[in-house]
Amino acid sequence: MAISSDIVESYRHPRAVIRRRLDQGPREDRVLVLLMLACGLNFVAQWPGLARATYLDPSQPLEARLGGALLATLFLVPLIAYGVAGLSHLISKVFGGKGSGYGARLALFWAMLAAAPLMLLQGLVSGFIGAGSAQIAVGLVVLGGFLFIWLNGLVEAER
Repeated sequence: MAISSDIVESYRHPRAVIRRRLDQGPREDRVLVLLMLACGLNFVAQWPGLARATYLDPSQPLEARLGGALLATLFLVPLIAYGVAGLSHLISKVFGGKGSGYGARLALFWAMLAAAPLMLLQGLVSGFIGAGSAQIAVGLVVLGGFLFIWLNGLVEAER
């Protein structure tokens, strides 16, 4: 299936999507691409909020804000994500998980990519509406969607 179809299906049947991807065999290059796509989309999602922050406080230029976001999103987040995936795999082993580290990485990285459309929505809310209850509500939806997909995918990967 196309990646966009899998993202939509992840909100209804995340375990089926992860199972289908696990059945394709362990391919580290594919999970790395998923991670980098997720990080790239999350970087783009930050643009409206950063532009709003620059408009409200022009003492720091937009380019500097974008550079910091680029460094964090495309260079630091992947390292942290690999660590979180490894830690989640170790924790699932304690609770009887039988999967592999690859499955834990796939579950986390796929959840990050599947939650990217919600992150883009959160970026628009941050840019157009700004801080407030709407941004908090959308942030909770993003967190809920991400955790739903990740935890279901992790359970499927560790079965």
